[in-house]
Amino acid sequence: MTGRTDGLITLGAADALWVDLTADSAVPTASGALTCSPAHAQMGYVLLGGHVVATVRASGGQWSVPEAEVRRAAAELNAVGMDRRDLVRIGPFRAAPRQDSDEETSLRWRRRITGELREPGGPERAARREVGRSCHLAGIDWRQMLVERTRDGTRRTWWLPRAVVRLLDAAEHIEKQWVRAARTRQAGAAATEQPFRPREARAADGRRAADGRQTTSCEGPTAAPRPYDGELEGQLYSVLSRKPGTSRRVAGWGCAVCRTAPAAVLDHCHEHGYVRAPVCQSCNTQERPDHLYSNDIRVANRYTRLFDTGADDWLRHWHRCPGCRARTTLPLPHLAAWTAHIACRSLRPTHRAPGGREPCGVLRVSWTGSQNAPRSCLLTVAVDFCPSGEHRVLTRVRYREATERFRVWLAETAPAVAAAAGPDRLDGLPAQSRPVVADTSGEGLALF
Repeated sequence: MTGRTDGLITLGAADALWVDLTADSAVPTASGALTCSPAHAQMGYVLLGGHVVATVRASGGQWSVPEAEVRRAAAELNAVGMDRRDLVRIGPFRAAPRQDSDEETSLRWRRRITGELREPGGPERAARREVGRSCHLAGIDWRQMLVERTRDGTRRTWWLPRAVVRLLDAAEHIEKQWVRAARTRQAGAAATEQPFRPREARAADGRRAADGRQTTSCEGPTAAPRPYDGELEGQLYSVLSRKPGTSRRVAGWGCAVCRTAPAAVLDHCHEHGYVRAPVCQSCNTQERPDHLYSNDIRVANRYTRLFDTGADDWLRHWHRCPGCRARTTLPLPHLAAWTAHIACRSLRPTHRAPGGREPCGVLRVSWTGSQNAPRSCLLTVAVDFCPSGEHRVLTRVRYREATERFRVWLAETAPAVAAAAGPDRLDGLPAQSRPVVADTSGEGLALF
């Protein structure tokens, strides 16, 4: 290969190799993955998918990378499957908490995408980005996968396939771990006056290579996220979130739901205030109800996965909250979605379609009152966007009736979860919890 020396190849040759090896990948990749922004060759590494590749600078000032590492990164990316219909909303969010600024992580892919799409011209201008500007993320061409949707004719939202979101989250996590390990090694080397040298440089010294190659990179081990084992059970989010080092501690766990991606946020119950578990951004987005208003949600397609295909995992996750587990129920927005999607499934009308019959319109459920006043709380299930305009309200279900239906369904669907719940499981539950959001009509539930 042109530009190859002792297992190292120039960044230009690595660019061509990356594009060639990932040509058949389900995830589209970009040219210039190692040479165009936001590659960080001068910082000692570049990101290729979820893989960190160390960079080496020769005596002539030319940057190179190990060819074997580029091939390994390409093989890992090629193994990623992607369903373009399984989308995750990446922004913009109303009243979203500001993403923590992490100087150790340069990728910050959500901030980069949001910044580009919010510029005048939006995605069209981003697609015509000048040479040298940010054109990819970790070698991935996100523009080919971005989906833009419009709500109410004016409000735009941006979506990416779930597999890509998890891949970029993993890349950001691995980058952070790699940089920390590198800095630790550099600090230790400076203390002993023995500068750390990467594997390629040590091997070259062993062969007494004549080119005098030097490096500015540090290869450190990247610790795999450890499984979450209920260490935070029973703790209040309002207390834990204020403790120093909580975000770093969360980043050390793997996602408690999918168990494939590193955790990024600490999911908690907004009604009872208890921590559930650390989860990745993808699962946290999937779990969030689609609020149209503070007490009105649209039952999205993902509820098929939450209450059907992946019901056991999600029910176990929601019942990590001691309050929900003791009362054998779900937070009100989730209970409303379950009522519309499962309990009222037989009431949803169908219409003729080319392949037979399909469900009518889009389900929507709203509620009046609060779970704190169950006698007055009422759920209303309706259909929006009916082709014939004939369907409106399907049914109204009282809160207590919805909870009873849920208990019966839970016992049939997830017996293990149901066995761990119920009024006889109040051991260790504080007499008075402090909810993060006092009432379900609060504005803060827009990002539940």
